[in-house]
Amino acid sequence: MRFKLLSLFAVALLVAACETTPETSANSTGGGNVVVPPPTEPGDLSMQEDMLLKVGDRIFFAFDRSDLNGESQSTLRKMKDWMEDNRRVTITIEGHCDERGTREYNLALGERRADAARDYLVALGISGGRITTISYGKERPAVLGSSEGSWAQNRRDVFVVN
Repeated sequence: MRFKLLSLFAVALLVAACETTPETSANSTGGGNVVVPPPTEPGDLSMQEDMLLKVGDRIFFAFDRSDLNGESQSTLRKMKDWMEDNRRVTITIEGHCDERGTREYNLALGERRADAARDYLVALGISGGRITTISYGKERPAVLGSSEGSWAQNRRDVFVVN
């Protein structure tokens, strides 16, 4: 009886050891780690994955600011090129903040951040009808913690393909 139990336990361990997990890769725009599952067929990427690989999916902001720095503008120019190559794609820009400040203030700041990215893309020639914005304020942190490193990762816009 013990041998059967040990055999079952060994098989369970063997099966668990063979389990695979998605690849993790660093976001090219400095946004920490994102999970990118491998495609099922060569060239079989979803539009979100394609955008992530070619552009990135986020830009970052300074404390209490909604203006775009040079790196953010560079990412948005890549986004413009990608959207021109994928003319049927629409995106949502999510504005986020760190945990400091009131809920109401951070919702307004997140909205200004998302609007700044949208306005820049529109100025580059992308139709405003292809872009929606939403602010989550401080409600959806990317990184938990109360340190400058955590806060810096949470002051962001995230691009989501619709």
